[in-house]
Amino acid sequence: MSVVTRTEHDLIGDREIPADVYWGVHTLRALENFPITGIPIGVSPYLVESLAAVKQAAAAANHDLGLLDDERYAAIRGACEEIRSGALHDHFVVDVMQGGAGTSTNMNANEVIANRALELMGYKKGDYDTLHPNEHINLSQSTNDVYPTAVKIAIIMATHALLDAMEVLEASFAAKADEFHDVLKMGRTQLQDAVPMTLGQEFRTYSLMIGEDRARLSESVMLLHEINLGATAIGTMLNAPAGYVPSACGHLAKLTGLPLESAVDLIEATQDCGAFVQHSGTLKRVAVKLSKICNDLRLLSSGPRAGFNEINLPAVQAGSSIMPGKVNPVIPEVVNQVAFQIIGMDVTVSMAAEGGQLQLNAFEPVICYSLSAGLSRLREAVLVLAKRCVDGITANVELLRAEVENSIGLVTALNPYIGYAAATEVAKEALATGRGVAELVLERGLLPREKLEAILKPETLANLAPRPK
Repeated sequence: MSVVTRTEHDLIGDREIPADVYWGVHTLRALENFPITGIPIGVSPYLVESLAAVKQAAAAANHDLGLLDDERYAAIRGACEEIRSGALHDHFVVDVMQGGAGTSTNMNANEVIANRALELMGYKKGDYDTLHPNEHINLSQSTNDVYPTAVKIAIIMATHALLDAMEVLEASFAAKADEFHDVLKMGRTQLQDAVPMTLGQEFRTYSLMIGEDRARLSESVMLLHEINLGATAIGTMLNAPAGYVPSACGHLAKLTGLPLESAVDLIEATQDCGAFVQHSGTLKRVAVKLSKICNDLRLLSSGPRAGFNEINLPAVQAGSSIMPGKVNPVIPEVVNQVAFQIIGMDVTVSMAAEGGQLQLNAFEPVICYSLSAGLSRLREAVLVLAKRCVDGITANVELLRAEVENSIGLVTALNPYIGYAAATEVAKEALATGRGVAELVLERGLLPREKLEAILKPETLANLAPRPK
């Protein structure tokens, strides 16, 4: 069965394009040249929608300046609005990993918008004499200002989605902190018994850590609101008419609802990837701390017979194909792995930013992919951690209490009441005999029972604040 095609032309020559697709010859070349990851840019809705927003803003500015007639502008605007609403994303097919500083991505967008706009005008796809991907969709633009601007907007949107997810996880840990408010346990330093605390204090720390990182991520994303739209090739605004920059930036800010600002120096902004580096570093910070929390959850739930067994993670699947009854901490494990990948991607972003030369960084596609993938995967991991793990955690209260009463570390809390020398002797005997510290203190008559019980209350041992109302 023969495939119906249309003929398109570029500087290399003529090519046959499937008649039903919205992309064209430039996209076809990219498909052939970059069969790298098998991941098309269309899997990132934030990037596709951001590209459409940039193109719509550019068309509006060109229309304001009399460079686009009403009919062409209305068709371009209509096509862009459809894409921003979720249509035609499957026609954004070029690989996320590509040479050319994003030119293939820009041309994929130009061609899809042009062909859909042609249909809205009543013409066939490929009728570029009427509406052209370069002459009209890319008017007053270059890949070098369109692509970085779209990438920044996409990353801002993905960051907001992650921030929302982190708020859910922060609340999950806070709820557990309230639930475990006065559950006494031993704190540890260097995996050795230290001094008593409560499980609520431990989980409150996790909630605060997430909240602190939400604040840092909110700060770093603000640097991405400075854009270079209108810079064209290298920042000199070649082929962008007077008035285009403020008009295009104003339209884009209105379309996205973001406080976007035009860079003070467009030449600097076109080559500088510092904001990406900083945001990637902050994302890495979030990943590192989340991974540390997951390490703690795995350790505290280890066992159940030969480990810490202080908390129980919800059982979500069988843990072994050979060991009956085994349940593994699979949710913290998957979050760990996402964190490991983000840490590696941060190195990629750093090297890509460093590798740019002169007036343009050609490696922004891998920066875009690394940040977008990291933000998206961490968002999903955070939600899974909250809903399928943290919300269902239970505590082994009696075991935790018994560990406190039997721990050598308890003597530190008793030291102010019985003195260092007596505390040392109690610790030595407890260690040698395996007997409990509290039992030996009573046996030696170092404290009356009532006094000892008062000291062993969570409020005293852990300097515990009143339960939140």
